[in-house]
Amino acid sequence: MTIEPRNDAFVAFEHVQKSYDGVTLVVKDLNLSIGKGEFLTMLGPSGSGKTTCLMMLAGFETATHGEIKLDGVNINQVPPHKRGIGMVFQNYALFPHMTVGENLAFPLEVRGMGKSEREAKIKRALDMVQMGAFANRRPAQLSGGQQQRIALARALVFDPKLVLMDEPLGALDKQLREHMQFEIKHLHENLGITVVYVTHDQGEALTMSDRVAVFNDGRIQQLAPPADLYERPDNSFVAQFIGENNKLPGTIEELDGDKALVRLGTGELIDATAVNVKQKGDKTLVSIRPERVEFKPEMMPPGAHTIEAEVVEMIYMGDILRAVLKVAGSDDFVMKMRNTLGQTKLSPGQKIKVGWHPQDARALDP
Repeated sequence: MTIEPRNDAFVAFEHVQKSYDGVTLVVKDLNLSIGKGEFLTMLGPSGSGKTTCLMMLAGFETATHGEIKLDGVNINQVPPHKRGIGMVFQNYALFPHMTVGENLAFPLEVRGMGKSEREAKIKRALDMVQMGAFANRRPAQLSGGQQQRIALARALVFDPKLVLMDEPLGALDKQLREHMQFEIKHLHENLGITVVYVTHDQGEALTMSDRVAVFNDGRIQQLAPPADLYERPDNSFVAQFIGENNKLPGTIEELDGDKALVRLGTGELIDATAVNVKQKGDKTLVSIRPERVEFKPEMMPPGAHTIEAEVVEMIYMGDILRAVLKVAGSDDFVMKMRNTLGQTKLSPGQKIKVGWHPQDARALDP
């Protein structure tokens, strides 16, 4: 997809390419603008180019072609320590022989800051991450979550305008990771800093970001706010990568603007929103979110499309019930239901009708 750089961009990648061997491009003609104070997440599978982009912005990698600008200034030739960027890594990268306070003092000493000002900034940064009582401990005396808080404080202690985070929560357990997501988001909001965050965890990206850039094969597949990515994916890759999705293969029977009539492989005709199809006869994958599928007639949205289904299995997941169904030749079609009092129980082999609103079915590239 082509994304034109904005004039008011705080961070700008302009026609940036990266190759390690002079032949294969890991990043292909990247144009990306990030506004001041924005929380932008680069999301994608391993090898998609997202971390390489972050490392070029940090100065640890050099762009093969194109310009990277920070606040309007080309920083291609500026060494990492002169870019004024805070960094948080997955492995914390704390100095083990230094106390917490000494770890935080290091970036301030490098900048020639006086002792009293250093102490004030260290106290403020530790208080921000609720670690004020730990200044004299060494990293080995801290838990993983505490070490990550210190790494975050060290990235913020010199008041950078830009903070880069590379999978910073990847080493934490699920509960602590979710807690830290909200803490980082609140810090971003309170401090007004610009954050560029790299992750392969879609839930993390949706929870924390103002916008998400979905990477695959060295290119941005879609750049949008989290709700747009989830509700309105531009192509099959984004639809499959962001959240769980049902995919029904078919052929475009009729096309009228953004409305498509799709003939599924088993012959059924369904209405869908045309997103990434061009003409009648095109092959398509129709994408439908599991939580948008309903089987109770009274819960069906107005104008719902209904189709025969057979229950394959029911899975209890606490807050939701997950039904796997046979639908239109697919035997892994998923319906998610809230676990509410009086929820109808379904049994394997049971025949039901399921339905969804046509606007929740998206005809994408195959």
